[in-house]
Amino acid sequence: MGAGEATTTRAAHPGGRAWAAMVLLVVVALLFPLIAAPTRAATTPGESPISGMVDAHAHLAASQAFGGALRCGEPFSPGGLAAAMSDCPSHSGTGHFALLESVLGGTAVPGGTQGFPTFAQWPSHDSQLHEQAYYTGIERAWRGGLRVLNNHLVANRVLCEALAGIGVPARSSCDEMDQLRRQVDYLERIEAHIDAEHGGPGQGWFRIARSPEEVRAIAADGKLAVTLGVEASEPFGCRVAGDAPMCTIEDIDRGLDEFASWGVSTVFPVHKFDNALGGARMDEELAGLAVNIGNKLARARFWETEPCTGPDADHAQPLASTPVADGLAAASSDAPAGAALPVYPEAPLCNVRGLTPLGEHAIRGLMARGMVINIDHMGVKTAHRTLDLAAEAGYTGLVVDHDWATRGNTRRVHEQGGFVAGFAWPAEATETFETGFLEQWRTTTAGATRPFTGYGFGSDVNGLAPLADPRPSAAEDPLVYPFTAPNGELMDRWRFGERTYDLNTDGVAQYGLYADWAADLLHRAGPDRDELERQLMGGAEAWTSNWERAR
Repeated sequence: MGAGEATTTRAAHPGGRAWAAMVLLVVVALLFPLIAAPTRAATTPGESPISGMVDAHAHLAASQAFGGALRCGEPFSPGGLAAAMSDCPSHSGTGHFALLESVLGGTAVPGGTQGFPTFAQWPSHDSQLHEQAYYTGIERAWRGGLRVLNNHLVANRVLCEALAGIGVPARSSCDEMDQLRRQVDYLERIEAHIDAEHGGPGQGWFRIARSPEEVRAIAADGKLAVTLGVEASEPFGCRVAGDAPMCTIEDIDRGLDEFASWGVSTVFPVHKFDNALGGARMDEELAGLAVNIGNKLARARFWETEPCTGPDADHAQPLASTPVADGLAAASSDAPAGAALPVYPEAPLCNVRGLTPLGEHAIRGLMARGMVINIDHMGVKTAHRTLDLAAEAGYTGLVVDHDWATRGNTRRVHEQGGFVAGFAWPAEATETFETGFLEQWRTTTAGATRPFTGYGFGSDVNGLAPLADPRPSAAEDPLVYPFTAPNGELMDRWRFGERTYDLNTDGVAQYGLYADWAADLLHRAGPDRDELERQLMGGAEAWTSNWERAR
């Protein structure tokens, strides 16, 4: 939450509040009128392990998603920094996105106009609708030891159509596959732009990698390997109306083949809403209510739950069976058919929807094509079946990359040979984040049977998620500048436009501050410093090896 508010359960649902606010847009827009086992070793003879960090979950091309109208700013522009990071009227003053920004991050109203050139008001750690990853910041993170950045192409049809419903015209199609294609093209334009600045094709430090072999070659050349993942709510058009799937086996196969042609590394079969492949892990608290409404709009049904059969559970829902909730449900009984507010039993709850037959086909198709399966947004029942299928096939291409899965399923991914990355919280708990990265890392890795050879972070940059704010202890024990990055690079405060950033007071205001963030983790790790550094700098190798073993 924003400054001055209570702590959130950010550890349980990265970006939950932002998604809640975005889905509430849907409510306003649409309801207002009605009141294969491993095939190769980690490295082949003669190859050196990659030394460096991995951001396993980022959204560099999000400015092109959701119809292209949601965000202000872009990670690059042929017109330079002034064109890419200039103010947007809809996001400043009392524009509708300025008001939404205030809800998401607690920013001031009226919204700020600075942007370029002073950057006095944005980007900042809580500016979730402004560009957070201008390419010179990515370059700084690379110089500080980042070697692999897994960029998730992101899409959500319901959100895109909701924006149109409140008068924000889409600049491109709301079809999710079209949104993904647009982002692939955009990343290629970023690569070409950086190449042009460094002497021509292939010369830039930003290289799109479409296979593990290309990752290794890029890393060996000392450059940043940018891989492609997919985080879409209706991949292959696989929405569902009631219980009727709106896609076929042929649609899935055709979509998977297209993903393979792009060189996709990682796929979320399920994201925020239930789809024709399986059930989502429900959000909680107010986010749970809001995203549940989005689920209703996406598939014509609210989430349905059942008792859990083991220790793993999906999130509790805000309208449990209490006198107050029962009264709210009764008050909505005259709503249009199927629109009455749902009331759920008390926790623990599990989404009744598991992996569907189409979902099983998609999972087998991902394994056949050597793509890494991301279970992070799957409901418990869907995740368990997915992990069972992988275990039966001896398939280790699994990942949890930003702490949405249950602790049990995260551990199971690791023990079955997959890769784990933690959400990039600040080093320690803050007013915004009730869990710090160090606590999360220690909890996740403690007691593992299979050693952690590497560990990653998931920035979720541009993903409707707040970035790390300044830790409170920085006042007494700051990160001292200049600092030495984990790869040995000596780095001072970062100057961007007319502003100089300091992690101690600004937090991760933009992607370039992840170099400072990583140094701050090590600064605060105490006796665990050497082990944390080993795992972070082994992250790119472990992530790449995981993809290799899947192929």
